[in-house]
Amino acid sequence: MDIVGGSLAGLITAISLKQRNKSLQVVVHEKHKKIGYNPEGRRCAEAHSVSDEWAKWIPKGKSIFNNITKAYVEVGNYKRTVETELGFGYILNRQEFICQLGREAEKHGAIIQSGDKVKSVSDLDGDFIVDASGCPSTIKREIGIDKGMKGLTFQQTIEDPNSFVADTIKVYYDGRFGYFWIFPRDPEKKEVNVGLGVFGDIKYKLKDLLEDFKQEKNIHGKVNYVLGGLIPLGLQRPFMYKNILFVGDAGVGAFPFTGQGIYRALLSGELAGICIANGYPKRYPFKVNQAFIKWEFMGRVFALFNTRFRKINPNLVLASLKNFSRFVEITHI
Repeated sequence: MDIVGGSLAGLITAISLKQRNKSLQVVVHEKHKKIGYNPEGRRCAEAHSVSDEWAKWIPKGKSIFNNITKAYVEVGNYKRTVETELGFGYILNRQEFICQLGREAEKHGAIIQSGDKVKSVSDLDGDFIVDASGCPSTIKREIGIDKGMKGLTFQQTIEDPNSFVADTIKVYYDGRFGYFWIFPRDPEKKEVNVGLGVFGDIKYKLKDLLEDFKQEKNIHGKVNYVLGGLIPLGLQRPFMYKNILFVGDAGVGAFPFTGQGIYRALLSGELAGICIANGYPKRYPFKVNQAFIKWEFMGRVFALFNTRFRKINPNLVLASLKNFSRFVEITHI
């Protein structure tokens, strides 16, 4: 049993497999020399939901930077703060969370081979292969089936005490292209993750858009880290090709409306492990659709309509975003 990629989805798949079938040999192929603390160990906003079916994957100890109890959303003149004393999410130390999962996978008997880049799927001889290589999927690109909807992200991690609020995430939707975010990161350094996500045909440079946003919100300070790249918007079909199952960004992507992807990666890895270990791998696509299709339809409609609305009038986008934001809040996504 081969798993390509030693990040969240790949490690959860390994754990899920070994929990259900201890005799199964599970090898995780990680191209970097270390899991977690590598150039891809930090991705996007590092926010993690902990409600409903993904509550089982609560990070522990050093894997947590901040407990989130407030979410501020701004769509044009619509401004809303959602608050709960119990908390509804975390800002992760994503690198440490990956290491936490790695230790658990090895405790269950999975083999993690770091510095092991898979050059071709033909080099793997497992009965089943799980592609957890991210976006773009290395295996899907190799066999020519990487056709899911994509967007782009750009983010800076900034040391700035003036804009650091430990328990609050902030999201600002823009009718021209997508949304901005301000998330608290490392409290010792008073870091904030400031970024934006876009989809559709964008005529602007993402860095310029982010700099304008920072100036508007009076965010300044030392830029410690910059990242960005493709983000898979919604389900990235197919979920299975021959004996290959696609998890995480390679399979289920991120929710188009909010960009949330971590819980989707974890849940897809869990489902893949269940299906393979219990002897019904071909049910994996059905299980994925069952878990995500409710929001997939709405997310894709949102993305397609807003791509068209912005060409007519960005205010139409803001109107639809406002209604969608209220709906998401009511249904507790």
